[in-house]
Amino acid sequence: MSLDKTYDPSGIEGKWYKHWESSGAFRCGQRKGAEPYTIVIPLPNVTGSLHIGHALNNTIQDALIRFERLRGKDALWQVGLDHAGIATQMVVERQLDEEGVKRRDLGREKFVERVWRWKDQSGGLIFNQLRRLGASCDWSRERFTMDQGFVKAVRKKFVDLYNEGLIYKDKRLVNWDPKLLTAISDLEVEQREIDGFYWHLKYPLKDNPKKFIVVATTRPETMLGDAAVAVHPKDPRYKKLVGKMVAHPLTGREIPIIADQWADPEQGSGAVKITPAHDFNDFNVGKRHDLPMINILDQHGVINQNAPKAYQGLDRFEARKKVVADLEALGLVDKIEPKKIMAPFGDRSNVLIEPWLTDQWYVDAKTLAQPAIKAVEDGRTKIVPKTWEKTYFEWMRNIQPWCISRQLWWGHRIPAWYAEDGTCFVAETEKEAQALAGKGVRLTRDEDVLDTWFSSAMWPFATLGWPGETADLKRYYPGSVLVTGFDILFFWVARMMMDGLHIMKEVPFHTVYLHGLVRDEKGAKMSKAKGNVINPLEFIDKYGADALRFTLAVMETQGRDIKLSESRVQGYRNFATKLWNAARFCEMNGAVDAAGFDPAGAKNTVNQWIIGETKRCAEKVTKSLEAYRFNEATGAIYRFTWGTFCDWYLELSKPVLMGDDQAAKAETQKTAAWVLDNILTLLHPFMPFITEELWQAFGVKRKADLILSAWPDAAAMPSYEAAGADINWLIDVVTGIRSSRAEVNVPAGARVPAYVTGANQGTAARLKAYRPLIERLARVEGLKVGGHSGEKAIQILVGEATFILPLEGVIDIAAEQARLEKAIATALREIKALEGRLKNKGFTAKAPEAVVLETKERLDAELAAKEKLEAALTRLS
Repeated sequence: MSLDKTYDPSGIEGKWYKHWESSGAFRCGQRKGAEPYTIVIPLPNVTGSLHIGHALNNTIQDALIRFERLRGKDALWQVGLDHAGIATQMVVERQLDEEGVKRRDLGREKFVERVWRWKDQSGGLIFNQLRRLGASCDWSRERFTMDQGFVKAVRKKFVDLYNEGLIYKDKRLVNWDPKLLTAISDLEVEQREIDGFYWHLKYPLKDNPKKFIVVATTRPETMLGDAAVAVHPKDPRYKKLVGKMVAHPLTGREIPIIADQWADPEQGSGAVKITPAHDFNDFNVGKRHDLPMINILDQHGVINQNAPKAYQGLDRFEARKKVVADLEALGLVDKIEPKKIMAPFGDRSNVLIEPWLTDQWYVDAKTLAQPAIKAVEDGRTKIVPKTWEKTYFEWMRNIQPWCISRQLWWGHRIPAWYAEDGTCFVAETEKEAQALAGKGVRLTRDEDVLDTWFSSAMWPFATLGWPGETADLKRYYPGSVLVTGFDILFFWVARMMMDGLHIMKEVPFHTVYLHGLVRDEKGAKMSKAKGNVINPLEFIDKYGADALRFTLAVMETQGRDIKLSESRVQGYRNFATKLWNAARFCEMNGAVDAAGFDPAGAKNTVNQWIIGETKRCAEKVTKSLEAYRFNEATGAIYRFTWGTFCDWYLELSKPVLMGDDQAAKAETQKTAAWVLDNILTLLHPFMPFITEELWQAFGVKRKADLILSAWPDAAAMPSYEAAGADINWLIDVVTGIRSSRAEVNVPAGARVPAYVTGANQGTAARLKAYRPLIERLARVEGLKVGGHSGEKAIQILVGEATFILPLEGVIDIAAEQARLEKAIATALREIKALEGRLKNKGFTAKAPEAVVLETKERLDAELAAKEKLEAALTRLS
């Protein structure tokens, strides 16, 4: 086939994806005896659509899967969807609202049927979008966290943990959403800065009502549930008050003054009110001091019967106004201080979340965390970048009981049944629960469902058939690597570690790779409110999936977020075009089939050089991918493809390809085709579509599609170090002359005389061998050894030799020197201004992080530009 003149990604991407999927290229289990390699996909929500974070995450996973598939492994990329309890229930409830129907009007059974109907019709949109990206998941093994296999697995896990004493029911504080009427996880809580107040309130001492202890609070309505006032044990101001009582001004209760480390002597008055039923820190203080837990709110955030009658039935915010007004009337408001405060909001309901005391199901996470801590300590699971290990240990060592019950209808219903006297029976089925309870005992099932993370924590082994002892489980567990964002290290990764070690007695994966966030080009976090959200599908439509994938991979640096701009994606679309044009050049010059080529037999120095460079590139890409350094892998293949192959090798080969030496020509055609094959293979993990298209276009008859071919064996390639030294010297000479000409504005078409001084015997031999190439590529003429003083010329040092280009009559040397001096002065002024800004503590403390970072980058750029200008001036002097 003949390649089209222009590269059009829209014309090839859909074609090749359909071919790969229909031919079974993504399926595992087809390489008997091959080493297994497993990645489990971070489950997208059934309600989800592809965002730029998904694009990064799945680009990395796909690069790894394609890399290991090319290395001959039995690669499984396990795909599936999460049922996403709250998110999915809200979608369907919104639909019902539009129809004027309430969930409770339908009843639980019919509502759940409606959700399943929505899932079958509209869920999983993201899978088709992942196909657009090029994700080579094994779609034949697609799972859903509420399919029948998962239902069985979840029930067994719950029952087993309950019987082991690791699941229990308790009354504790939870994040309560008063709009959705359910407990929610920390991940579903957004901390937002709002305008608030510190109310400084006076609490009268019981034995001397004219004396007060002042406390500060941002939520005065919760004082109706106060159980104590706390001061720091070493705070001398309050030492004599510890143990005394205060008379609560609104409830009439007498509450103690206690000593506890939680009170901060430097914050406010140093005294804090303790409301154990409405604050997570206060709850812990209350446990330590055996304080009463007084819950003053109902599920809707309305003051309940545990508060004085004057406040009962008031919404929490109305109650706040009345509490403050009543205290002001009593003269007990010391001061009101306006303050920016961080407040918890539900990420879906957008209402203020309440810490609320309620009966819920919990997992003993502390016990389960111990083996998971040890597994990372002893290296059975490695976290990359390693810096995240500290965060993992800190969280795991301070882990709290995990609330796993949710007051929803969509999800895995808790397998617990209650007798009329409240006795609980936990079993996998109602029949088994009835057997535990005995005949004639009337049972009612628990209304709650399980937290979504409870089922998704089982993803690495439940997808492989657990609780059955399947062949898949034996072969593909544990996984090789998990690729995910750092933001769910605790919510998902840590829980998979706990489940895998407790249930499977083995870590769920050997490596966890944590990537950063994708931000906008200025470093700001993306949000709809800011209007800076990047839609990856728009970029795919405009530039192709390969360009987007390569951009994300080349910018993915361990431990850093990505600042993404459209211009970068456009730039790598140009890279794809560069590759396409290089392939067309090869095609037009007969370099299309590498069959039978033995790189060890190359005779031509330029061919030997490119073979050695291919070896070094293959080594670098391989080692970088093995180390999860995606920016280094893509950087290496980019520089090799664009610079080494396209700009240098093809240019250096033109005289041979267009010459009369048929043997040299044939060798060069085979070499070019062989190098191009290696480029396509090394690029394939990042740019699968264009590489498959070119692979199929070249070669007389391919043994396999590129996706299933073999990774380059760098160890088997000759290094050709002598040829490498020669040609790399040639490139240094040409590059040095070209850049020096450009720096002093020598016209591009001008052919300038050139002289060389200080050349040793080896350099003299090289000059003789490569003079025609240097003269053609550097646009110089009459290259001679010696014979020039260096005056009114630019001088370029390459090794021990100096190349001299006389410029009198070519440019106005004095004017050029003046221009360079002026540019250096301008750069110095800008450097001074930027350094001053960065030394200003007011700027670095108050300016957004992205602005400070941008200023540092501008300073680095100005310093580099000044250095370059000074070098040019020196060469011209």
